[in-house]
Amino acid sequence: MRVVVDFKLCESNALCVGIAPSVFELDDNDYLVILDEEPDEDLRKDLRAAVSACPKQAIAIAED
Repeated sequence: MRVVVDFKLCESNALCVGIAPSVFELDDNDYLVILDEEPDEDLRKDLRAAVSACPKQAIAIAED
């Protein structure tokens, strides 16, 4: 699985950071950064929660 963020939609609300901090963080300018584009399968539940929580629906999980 691969994490995909549409940065044109993303407002860096950081809800995903709170749900999956090993995958997402905000940089010094408060922009979202993907720390791990291909996280381990054990994070799938957290990533689904992050996808659901994103107010702009900017996050997706792509299956390779």
